[in-house]
This record gives sequence, structure tokens and C-alpha cells, in this order.
Amino acid sequence: MRHLRYSINVTLDGCCHHEAGLPPDEESMGYWTAEMERADALLFGRVTYEMMESAWRQPAAGIWPEWMGEWQVPFAEAIHGAKKHVVSSTLSGVDWNAELVQGDLGPAVQRLKQESGESLWVGGVTLPLALADLGLIDEYEFLVHPVLAGHGPTLLAGLRERVQLELVHRHEFRSGAVALRYRPTPVTA
Repeated sequence: MRHLRYSINVTLDGCCHHEAGLPPDEESMGYWTAEMERADALLFGRVTYEMMESAWRQPAAGIWPEWMGEWQVPFAEAIHGAKKHVVSSTLSGVDWNAELVQGDLGPAVQRLKQESGESLWVGGVTLPLALADLGLIDEYEFLVHPVLAGHGPTLLAGLRERVQLELVHRHEFRSGAVALRYRPTPVTA
């Protein structure tokens, strides 16, 4: 059974807006590229899918845009080529190496997890909250930025029940950011 890993950038005060943390640098992009390449497929909600597609889909000409630095190209290539599953009740179709996931979320994601392979990688805000409420996330990975945003959406806001976690990996970046990976543990009374 494939593990489902939720990965996201977050500020020290819990803001998970994609522009609230430190700007991406070569070290963090290398880290996210390696983490993405460990996954068999990506799982996105509509908003995250559309945001990632607008930023990282390779242009039809096959040439990456001039704004993209050489150090960003490996990430762009990894996300562009990755298999994607998009959870949406409003989209009628998707492309960009993606397939639409519709219907009851729990059983649909359980089917994806039961496919052969190592892991699924989910990002975003709304979909991971629903998956956490269903107990379907096997690992939580936070790249914590040394920034206090003071506004914006916060990490897993509205979670119905407490999720107790155990630290399984830590990586410090030169920028002061820290990647922390956790696995859920049984809640003790």
C-alpha cells in the first residue's frame, strides 16, 4: 500500500499561503525536487492543481520561460512529468498528465493508496484538511520558514480531532528554514 505524504511550506506562526514564507532558493528547490521524485504520483485539489499548472507546466515550445533560473528547472521538470490526480467536483476534465478524482473522497483516495508503488504526495490547504480528518495521511512534512506572516490561511485550520505526531526526520537549511517530517501515532489518553 502506498503512503500518503502531506508536504507544505509554513511560517512559524502557521501561515501556509504560498507567498508568505521565504522566497524559494536553490537549496529548498533541490529539497522539494528530491521529495517529489520519491512519490509515484501527486494528489491535488482544484486550486493547487491550477496554481501549480500555471507556474510549472512546460510551454508547448518545450522551452522553459526566461524568468526560471537553472536551479528551478529540475523542480519544473519533476512536477511537469509527474503523474497527477486532481480531486474536484467542479472540473469536467484535466490534462497535464493528470486524471480527475471524483465521488466520495475517502474511498477514492483509499483506492489510490492501494495501487502499487511507494507513495502519493499531497499539497495544498483544503484537500489535506479533509484527508487528515479522514485519517488518510501517513506522513506530514512541513518546511518551516523563519518568518511570522501574521495573516493568511493557517495550517490545517478546522481539523476536527487532534492528530498526535512523532518526528521521523529533520533537515536544516542555510536559510534558517527547517524541514520536519512526522508520522501519526495513536492518541494516548
